[in-house]
Amino acid sequence: MNSTSRDLILHALRGATTSSDNSVSSIQNAVEELITEIIDRNKLIPSQIVSIIFTVTKDLDACFPASIARHQKGWNNVALIDCQQMHVEGDLDFCIRSLAHVWLPNGQIPRHTYLRSASMLRPDR
Repeated sequence: MNSTSRDLILHALRGATTSSDNSVSSIQNAVEELITEIIDRNKLIPSQIVSIIFTVTKDLDACFPASIARHQKGWNNVALIDCQQMHVEGDLDFCIRSLAHVWLPNGQIPRHTYLRSASMLRPDR
């Protein structure tokens, strides 16, 4: 980044999507789509991304979302981790949530990303 630290503010970007099913290819498609949207909506470059925490509902165990994200170009220094989300009866099936810590220019409004069936989680977004 070419900005000084006072020009940047650390933000937490929330996101979520759903996978079609519990398969590597479906999870990969969902994670790649979510990452692409978060990057595009917030005009991010890899050096702005500090870390991303992924959580998945208990019905997703075919692969780790972080292992998919790790293949992004320039993400060698991005800290990635996966967690299983707390189970709550009636929760959305096949849900992948993310919390990304990113540096945004002072004044830029963070754009959270809710895709597919996960858009119902935050209709205000």
